[in-house]
Amino acid sequence: MWRTLAVALAVFSSVAAMGQQKKDGEIDWMKDFTSRITLNGYAQGGWSYQDPNGKATNSYNLKRTLLWGKARITDRWSFMFMHDFSSVVQEFYTDYRITKNNALTVRLGQFKHSYTMENPLSPTMLELIDVYSQAVLYLAGEGPDPLHGVNYGRDMGLEVYGDLANGLFRYNLALMSGQGINRKDLNNQKDFIAKLEVKPFDGFRVVASGYLGTGCAVGTAAWNPDINVGDNYKRNRYSVGAEYKTAPYTGSKYKEARPASVRAEWLGGEDGEVGSRGGYVTTCIPVVDALDVVASGETYDRNTKVDGWDQTNLTLGVQYWFYKKCRVQLQYTRCLLGENLGKDYNWLQAQVQVAF
Repeated sequence: MWRTLAVALAVFSSVAAMGQQKKDGEIDWMKDFTSRITLNGYAQGGWSYQDPNGKATNSYNLKRTLLWGKARITDRWSFMFMHDFSSVVQEFYTDYRITKNNALTVRLGQFKHSYTMENPLSPTMLELIDVYSQAVLYLAGEGPDPLHGVNYGRDMGLEVYGDLANGLFRYNLALMSGQGINRKDLNNQKDFIAKLEVKPFDGFRVVASGYLGTGCAVGTAAWNPDINVGDNYKRNRYSVGAEYKTAPYTGSKYKEARPASVRAEWLGGEDGEVGSRGGYVTTCIPVVDALDVVASGETYDRNTKVDGWDQTNLTLGVQYWFYKKCRVQLQYTRCLLGENLGKDYNWLQAQVQVAF
């Protein structure tokens, strides 16, 4: 092993030297190569306290440790790979911009799909420590939907997207596997996702999205007892929402360019014959220096035909940006549960985010 490593280092050093020893007029291909590669990453970890059903628990956690690299092959063609070291490979896809402007780009691979406003957003930008609202967690496949499994809001497929009318409209059209990440499709049907975003003026956007698909159950859900493992079932969703920001966010100016924002969205879905719905309103307001106040109210009903499967979360917290995309967060949530989910409980969370 050591001999192999030594040979590899020697070859790399020789190649690097060759790249530096260029004649006048020749391209420094080593410099050109490295200029086309960008690396980014972040980690989020902290502490959580809960007292569900009167039983108090607390624990430290490391939620995410992501690293991704993006290669700009040409001015129109790029490739991206992302891995979560506390979980699994998250994304690998290639983009090709067909038009000279941003009107039409094709994406192929495994990536975050465009259903809902929140799902495509990075956890480094979202306000809540638990990141996404319950409705997004379930309906977009981000979190604990036992029928679909945990897929982090990602899937394999083909998407076209772009901006029209000088950025007034943005669209996404995708044909996806429907089975989620790192998993072979378990049926022959493909899922269709459409999204339209309108920006009538700076800082404000209205977004509608829809999802038409057929799921293949990988588990069972107590609130949807008619679907068994291996069953194909109707899996449709819709969402409509709006967001306003007082200014665009600039990660390199964490104190000077943090906008006040408010985002609201209403979502619904069908899994087989069971309908679900929910929504959220989340706001973030800078108060002094690099300190923000965060507040959110969100609700989700897993079965709209049967009482007792709903949950409402009310959250209040603060966050402090200590360097660019790095912050410390503290949040309290009161969780109000329907009778089938247990008793109401308290949830206290603290988290540190380091990103580059």
